[in-house]
Amino acid sequence: MYSQANGMALFGMEGVPIHVECDCSTGLPEMSMVGYLGAEVREARDRVRTALKNTGYLLPPRRITINLAPADIRKEGTGFDLAIAAALLCAAELVDLDALLEDTVFIGELGLDGRLVPVSGVLTMVGAAKEAGYACCVVPAGNGAEGALVEGIRVIGLESLEQLPLLAAGKLAPLPCRVYELLQEENRRETVDFAEVNGQRALRRAAEVAAAGRHNLLMIGSPGAGKTMAARRIPTILPRLSLEEALEVSRIYSICGLLTPERPLILTRPFRSPHHTVSSFALVGGGRVPRPGEISLADHGVLFLDELPEFQKTALEALRQPLEDGEVSIARVQGSFRFPADVMLVAAMNPCRCGYFPDRNRCRCSEAEVENYLRRISRPLLDRMDLCVEAPPLGYGELTGKAKNESSETIRERVEAARERQAERFRGTDILFNARMTARQVKQFCVLSREQNEFLRRVFEQKGLSARAYHRILKVARTVADLRGADEISLEDLAEAVGYRTPAEKFWR
Repeated sequence: MYSQANGMALFGMEGVPIHVECDCSTGLPEMSMVGYLGAEVREARDRVRTALKNTGYLLPPRRITINLAPADIRKEGTGFDLAIAAALLCAAELVDLDALLEDTVFIGELGLDGRLVPVSGVLTMVGAAKEAGYACCVVPAGNGAEGALVEGIRVIGLESLEQLPLLAAGKLAPLPCRVYELLQEENRRETVDFAEVNGQRALRRAAEVAAAGRHNLLMIGSPGAGKTMAARRIPTILPRLSLEEALEVSRIYSICGLLTPERPLILTRPFRSPHHTVSSFALVGGGRVPRPGEISLADHGVLFLDELPEFQKTALEALRQPLEDGEVSIARVQGSFRFPADVMLVAAMNPCRCGYFPDRNRCRCSEAEVENYLRRISRPLLDRMDLCVEAPPLGYGELTGKAKNESSETIRERVEAARERQAERFRGTDILFNARMTARQVKQFCVLSREQNEFLRRVFEQKGLSARAYHRILKVARTVADLRGADEISLEDLAEAVGYRTPAEKFWR
């Protein structure tokens, strides 16, 4: 007898419907699988057969052929086990699932005892099933909360193969969609606050400007000046995630297997801080079967690179295009993969290997050693840092001062007000903040007076700025004006934006 069930394959950030065909016919008892299969999928033959036996289903001694179509797509992963088992049970006339097979997608890995094991990417696959027009998805119970985030499709969580008769009889209720309930929960559980950062007034201001316009930020200073401390508090002053942003971030974490039943929806801005030994593939994504990297895991959040010059040069240079495009594009023989990478890059570094240049009372690095250390950061990458700020060593009085610092909540209110001005400015476009303005929009929204133009012309010629640096100065100036609620850029706004290029010129002479 012939039967067909529906499965789903992951292809980058997309789900692709897979049809699992099964035929039981006369002949020597044998079970074969075809359809351009990866090693994990070929092993499903033994997993499914053993799981059925241990659940009490006895397969007839027939020739069984299983095909995963279309055959031109390579099937990877273990999420096809449940679809294979459903097709096999129907073809062998052991369970009557005919009423479900046409409009239902089966996703899940089987244990040898018949239990359903959670798999990665369920949120993406359920969303793809909805887009493909399917009415129902059957997933492992451990993925139920994740799959139920998708509206407009029934999602049923299955504990084991023993529940298949209940599924066939319609006795298993679909899981309720809790996406709006989760959004109402407190999504700010910060254990850190900007009020804890003493001194470093310029650093705090630069962090606020960077957060308001979603600009990239580079901090330079000696060890212990508070660079990392400030960076870890930047997510606490960023606006809260919207529903669309939360679902996009959650899809990425789902593909990487980082969602849990207790936390099926990411509600806070991601903060990723990879170690400087990270490879370029781990940072931007890749591999034989491309997977999202750290820059994609930081989507709509902060990617923090501490000790920037210590990172591999190939890894840093691989960031250049994603920072411009807001996505990672990876080409492989089987196709092109695109992963979101709409991040705010925050980096910290020492001015030399020992960390104390230019204080010659403490720094023992030679001029050549300092130059070689700084040369690890290429000029094209440096140009992509909108703000560069120096963090001087803190004095004892600053550390022990009783002055009350601004809290993250207070700073966030100003950042959100600036973001609202930007949202109104770019209404009707796909741009949400100043850092993403195109050259045409810079010309439209960053109009300068004759005095401001003359000032910027002198700066451009004296510092030998690139065209990219020129546009980024204007974008930062636009953000500074937004923070003070002004429609026009003032000369002071422009001077502050130019000042954020000064540390770079100081160290990279």
